[in-house]
Order: sequence, then structure tokens, then C-alpha cells
Amino acid sequence: MISIITNSNLSTGTETSARADGRAFDELRPLKIEAGVLERADGSAYVEMGGNKVLAAVYGPRELHIRRIMMPNKAVLRCKYNMAPFSVDDRKRPGPDRRSVEISKITSEALTPAVFLEKFPRSTIDVFIEVLEAEGGTRCAGITAASVALADAGVPMRDIVVACAAGKSNGQVVMDLSEVEDKEGEADLPIAMMPRTGEITLLQMDGHLTGEEFEKALDLAVEGCKRISEEQKKAIKNRYGD
Repeated sequence: MISIITNSNLSTGTETSARADGRAFDELRPLKIEAGVLERADGSAYVEMGGNKVLAAVYGPRELHIRRIMMPNKAVLRCKYNMAPFSVDDRKRPGPDRRSVEISKITSEALTPAVFLEKFPRSTIDVFIEVLEAEGGTRCAGITAASVALADAGVPMRDIVVACAAGKSNGQVVMDLSEVEDKEGEADLPIAMMPRTGEITLLQMDGHLTGEEFEKALDLAVEGCKRISEEQKKAIKNRYGD
């Protein structure tokens, strides 16, 4: 039986804030991570982060038959991010759009440095991310889920990539933006990293931050990644033991 890891309060509790959901400025939303949730995938994971509900499935490594994208000396890591039509309040039109194509690309780029692709020449590893419900920060939740799914599939990796965002809302730099903070805030800074080495594999920014605010937001995003990373490890241990 797979147990679900829930951490309803990952805050340091050092400071309060005026955030709409009552969290401290350095507090993550409630987090749940489960590995091995799909029987027919080689690896899978489910992540809930606040109102985000995200599934990830991995197939491969397996032989790649498309010659134009085949790499003779390593595998190709292909990612497909998709938001279900029912994942948002207003029904989303089915199928890929510009945003999903962009997030698919940056997800692959965020995960690739961690995977030993050179062990599987002429192969492909396919990652599918399905957003069932969205509440801001789905790209970070998707990367976090995809990395656990890769580990669940037994794909050799240097580290389990984890993602978290920080940003500025109502004049305050905060960790893990909610949907309202993401849409109405002044800035958003999502990152992905390999916690073991501290190597950042994704860094994007939308909005405006001063140099000091950027440094604070980056520190908060890194701290959020470290806390989420511990929950990723617990999810793997719960499935396979120590």
C-alpha cells in the first residue's frame, strides 16, 4: 500500500504576512507527493501543491524509430505538458497551445542535466505531464512530479530535480505564489534545481524586481526547492523502502 505524504505546514514560522491565504512569506502551500500511481506506465507520480493536482507518467528508455530526432550517442528526453480542459474555471480548449508547448520545452531542458542520457543511445524517454487542476505554479509542480516519475521508472539520474517559484506580491517577496499572487503580483521567479549540487537547471522571471528583491526571491525559491526535495525522497522511500 502506498501511503501519501502530507505536510500541511512547511513554514519556518518565523514571520507572518498579509497573504490572502494566510501563509507566512516563506511558507509553501500544503504538499502531497505519491510515487507509482499508474500501473501501465514505467514510472509515475502524483503531486498536489495547494490547488494544483498533477500527474506524471514516464515511458522508456525505449528504442526511437524517428531518425530525424534520433541521437546516436544518447537518448532523447521528450516532455509533453498538458492542461486538462477541466483544470481551470473556464473550460480550456483541448489540445496543445503556445503555453503548453513552451512549458513542455523548458521541462525537458530542466530535467535533461540530471538524466544519464548517454547510457541509452538511439533511445527515447517520454514524459507526460497532465494538469488535472490548476492553481498557479503548474510548471513547477509538473517538473517536481516528472522527476519523481523518472526515479520511479528506474531511469538513472544524478539527482531528483525539484522546482519551486518565488515572487513579489503586494510589495512583498514571497515563496510559492498562489494563483492570485501569480496573476496579480508584481513578479514571478520559477526555478528548478538539483539539490545535491545546487545546480539550477531552470530560471525564468516575469515582472520586475530590484537586485535586492531578486536575491531574496532566489533564496526563497531555493529554500522551497530543498523542502519539496525532502518530500520527493520520502515518496520514493514510501514506495521502495530505504
